[in-house]
Amino acid sequence: MTDYDASADRLAELYSKAFGGKASGRYRIPAKLVRQLMGQRRVYADDIELLRRALYERGYVLIDLDTYFAVVSISTFTNYRRANADCIE
Repeated sequence: MTDYDASADRLAELYSKAFGGKASGRYRIPAKLVRQLMGQRRVYADDIELLRRALYERGYVLIDLDTYFAVVSISTFTNYRRANADCIE
């Protein structure tokens, strides 16, 4: 298991934990805590991509929002309405 796998496991585990007034679900986490979780002082784009892939394999999406990250279940996106060519013409 890589450091990315261990970090992805922890982020996925947080999804089902109660905190912030909710029983479970999507959350955001500061970049500083992600660095701490990964055991690195600096996290580069390559590191984030490997973490994103590891988390995706577990059914979650990692969204980089500059100073923090959002973690959302892939299933969240399945019921979104679909844009097609007709709606953008």
